[in-house]
Amino acid sequence: MKSSLLLGCCAAAAVVPSALAAQVSDTTHVNALGEAQIVTNRATAKTPVAYSNLNRQAIEAVNFGQDIPFLLSTLPGVVATSDAGTGIGYTALRVRGTDASRTNVTVNGIPLNDPESQTVFWVNMGDFASSLQDLQLQRGVGTSTHGAGAFGASLNMVTERAALRPYGELNASAGSFGTLKGTLKAGTGLMNNGWVIDGRLSHIQSDGYRDRAWTRLNSYLVQGTYFRNATMLKLLAFGGKERTYHAWDGISRAQLTTDRTYNPNGEIRPGVYYDDQTDNYFQQHVQALLTHPITPQLKLSAALHYTYGTGYYEEYKAERKLKDYNIPVFSLGGVEQKRADLVREKHMRNHFFGGNWSLHYTRHRWDVVGGMALNHYIGDHFGHVNWVKDAPVQPAAAHRYYDYTGVKTDENFFLRANYACTSAFSVYADAQYRLIAYDIDGTSDKAPLLAVDKTFHFFNPKVGFVWHAARAHRVFGSLSRGQREPANNSYTEAFGDHEPRTEGLWDWELGYRFTHPQWEVGVGGYWMDYSDQFVPNGRYNEIGEAVLENVDRSFRRGVELEAVWRPAALFRWEANVALSENKVKDYVAYLYDEDGAEHRLPMGTTTLAFSPSVTAANRLVFTHRGWQAALTTQYVGRQYLDNMEMRDNALDAYCVSHLTLGYTFRPSFVREVGLTATVYNLFNEKYETNGYSMTAMDKTSGKLTSDPRFYPMAGTNFLVQLSVKF
Repeated sequence: MKSSLLLGCCAAAAVVPSALAAQVSDTTHVNALGEAQIVTNRATAKTPVAYSNLNRQAIEAVNFGQDIPFLLSTLPGVVATSDAGTGIGYTALRVRGTDASRTNVTVNGIPLNDPESQTVFWVNMGDFASSLQDLQLQRGVGTSTHGAGAFGASLNMVTERAALRPYGELNASAGSFGTLKGTLKAGTGLMNNGWVIDGRLSHIQSDGYRDRAWTRLNSYLVQGTYFRNATMLKLLAFGGKERTYHAWDGISRAQLTTDRTYNPNGEIRPGVYYDDQTDNYFQQHVQALLTHPITPQLKLSAALHYTYGTGYYEEYKAERKLKDYNIPVFSLGGVEQKRADLVREKHMRNHFFGGNWSLHYTRHRWDVVGGMALNHYIGDHFGHVNWVKDAPVQPAAAHRYYDYTGVKTDENFFLRANYACTSAFSVYADAQYRLIAYDIDGTSDKAPLLAVDKTFHFFNPKVGFVWHAARAHRVFGSLSRGQREPANNSYTEAFGDHEPRTEGLWDWELGYRFTHPQWEVGVGGYWMDYSDQFVPNGRYNEIGEAVLENVDRSFRRGVELEAVWRPAALFRWEANVALSENKVKDYVAYLYDEDGAEHRLPMGTTTLAFSPSVTAANRLVFTHRGWQAALTTQYVGRQYLDNMEMRDNALDAYCVSHLTLGYTFRPSFVREVGLTATVYNLFNEKYETNGYSMTAMDKTSGKLTSDPRFYPMAGTNFLVQLSVKF
């Protein structure tokens, strides 16, 4: 009942520390000399795209330990998911219904997406939000950028600016489910040699809401910034190590009421679990960033980067065929054993490196940016078995039951121009060319031989306009083209015998914004028309990744509304709502029976999986003499688990609220002390953010059978944070 009372507020809409939020000046550090980040993909008021900005103060207000997807979860059209049910560990982000692999993510203009899977594993980015100056989420195709093709959104993040004065900062959080977060930050200030050194160390741990869904994250960031006249050089390194117990499998609908915290992963037999059913990964990023003004009108930006990652996940697997692991059969008590329990590890080791540069020219009515990037990726994948139950001889350490290497090169060229026809009206054009070469050689656990040699050529034009009808009114419109190559697992774990195809998208955007000193309102409409879009088909592989399929024709269209009202200094109301229709035309479902035979089932026009027709949120903020209070409410409509639009295979709509209370004061012995407490899921809503359907067909009767599985979120829980700034 309490949740339903808030639904009216939800329908008005969402937390918008976004483009509508007031741009609060940075008081945490002293004014910076400037930025050395490569952020040529940033949208501005002159860019005809839909976007939301979060500055550092907005990020700090919600950054108590949850992953970045949950810090963004109340922006228009955004849904965040969590395997462990707490927003810590394995989490993901969907924007306008598109999955994480279709969101291009950059840090200082450098690609963060894994080039093969084309997604970002946020579990490898523990507490990265504590090192951000700001971020921007663009919805739709957005501006031309480097890395994975943007097919639903682009998220570009900028690390903190260098501070002129020395500082120190300590943040500590503790709360439900054994959650602890510790962050230590410090900076030298500007030294006589022109350098500024900043650093961060972080540790996050949580036992998770679901059984054994624990996470241990250690991370760091260190950067040195050098200033000489107007030239800036920044050397940056960040990374960390994660160890996480698997919570990749969902639970049945019945278990949602009888045993919501049940986690089937690692179960050997009822009540007995394998202790090392874990994911383990180390990732290291290095960036060198340079900005240099060639003339007052022309600025050069350049960057080099390198990422190294290595890790594995370990699993106990029961009654596995030994031949699938290249292990000889053995005899036990005179009986030949073709199956056995075993423990396997799947490893990957990758190198990703490259560089980009751009020139930014501004003069009179022209604002022009052009540049290019060249990135290269090498990814080794292999698996071995380190134990077989009852085997007289255990596999050798060098034994590998699959071993393949993926090599990918991505060349990117773009030219973007904005021309002011008048003081109020400007036109925009953006053209991008991508050349991708991708090779896979070796063997996988799904195929005895992998031999993929693909080259893709994509040309993505964009045109648009911005009209400032008056000082307070802004109208924009655009038409953009996006294209994207298949991800790695589309080849290594091909959907049946269906050859993966490249995706295409035409994105129409139209928006209006009115700005007033006390209130703002914005409305935007979009129509995203896809060809061969990759969409989840309701099945998951054995490591919890959605199996994707191409659908010939599909579209997403909708309206996004945003508003903020500031009647007085002590009160602010922020809201947004996104209404959409997301359809696949003439859908054909490919289903399998108990013998693995494929069946073709025409379904007509259906709703796309994981694409709610309504998302909304609402935020009420009060501030007075160091006191802060915020009530946030988010509503997400029904989401189908596959494209067959079956009511039983759906996530129910949910409305969840969070309450934050805080007090900040400035004693004489430190610069600032803050104490904040957040109660998540204030009204103990029982809801789920993710799942899968596993629909099959009975070969005899032809009837459909489904066994939907769900990932439950935690009930009422809390986090308390103490922040001390020196």
